Amino acid sequence: MRTLAFDGRMGASGDMLLGALLAAGADRDALAPVEDATALDVTYAVRTVEKTGISATAVDVLMADDETDDHDHSHDHTHAEGHGPHRTYADVVEIVDGMDLPARVAADALAIFEILGEAEAAVHGTDIEDTHFHEVGADDAIADVVGACLLLDDLGVDRIVTTPLSTGGGEVSMSHGTYPVPTPAVVEIAERADWALRGGPVDAELLTPTGAAILAHVADGVERLPSLRVDTSGYGAGGYDFDDYPNVLRAVLGDGTGGLQRDEITVLETNLDDAPPEVLGGLQERLADAGARDVSIVPLTMKKSRPGHLVKVIAKPEDADRVARRLAEETGTLGVREHGAGHRWVASREVETATLTVDGSEYDVDVKRASDTDGAVYDLSAEYDDALAVARATGLPVREVMQRAEAVVRDGDGES
Repeated sequence: MRTLAFDGRMGASGDMLLGALLAAGADRDALAPVEDATALDVTYAVRTVEKTGISATAVDVLMADDETDDHDHSHDHTHAEGHGPHRTYADVVEIVDGMDLPARVAADALAIFEILGEAEAAVHGTDIEDTHFHEVGADDAIADVVGACLLLDDLGVDRIVTTPLSTGGGEVSMSHGTYPVPTPAVVEIAERADWALRGGPVDAELLTPTGAAILAHVADGVERLPSLRVDTSGYGAGGYDFDDYPNVLRAVLGDGTGGLQRDEITVLETNLDDAPPEVLGGLQERLADAGARDVSIVPLTMKKSRPGHLVKVIAKPEDADRVARRLAEETGTLGVREHGAGHRWVASREVETATLTVDGSEYDVDVKRASDTDGAVYDLSAEYDDALAVARATGLPVREVMQRAEAVVRDGDGES
């Protein structure tokens, strides 16, 4: 599986993504549709800079009225308002639709702007159609988003991943005032993303809404860079200069070596000798709400031959405190043991909807697809609740509904 991996330890912005993609081998000419768009009138200035000893690619989006001869290219990737008019979500959609873009690129760009629009709407308490992109609706941000989609399409990768994205710290000035880092829009976007946030390592804004939205749409989250046979790599430069940290976004491009993904976890457990069945019955859902990845409840014999239960919980290390507290609150246990951070090997999981036709009526059943990092599928599992609903409506056995749905996904036609 052709994989592009980002190292998010210094965050990400639109221009850092552009630089990293170009440095990893994307063709500069792929950006032509943006530069040719009459509604924007922008151009990309690409240059090589040094960031704390690392050679990196910097990309600046220049507007028509920029003085290119003496432009100092010193803008940093903050939550700044950018260049050009601030547009509404509808304005941005019209501009993207008017570009000469491949259909898949246009779809990706519009999906990213929908993420941005929903985040801004949530922060300001407005509807997306009425939302002005105060911070990221300017022409240079449009060029960042569409440009990144074009470069990703040029690279032709099968999978994109990112390690946890650093947000930075401190405060930043926005159009509505001064806000803590990460900014409200970034937090809203992170709720919709698969990857994780982490603070630091400096007091500056490292992760911008534009960078977060692009990665929220295209990237899966991983704890560390995956196993790759590396073909190319490169660095996209951010605007800040730090004494101890190279302000760069690293991109690594190569072929996955197969196998399962490594997932960092910790294991929590406690023994219960007095938990009523009602508490145990709802424990899995309550712990999942707090961040638990898996919950097992095992009957056991405790001291003085009393019956009891062992509750074992798998959680991410960063969620352990919250999950342990919820476990104590729900069960009344006086202690929760932690086995320390380790890892598990997990499959890549995707959900595909199978449409079944029974007696002229159509029914949808979600099917979970499990695959390794090379994309080889080794298990298909229909969702029981969906299959049960179809079985009740049609009179078919649940097992037959599940088998039909799995066959639809296995055959790849989406319906049966």
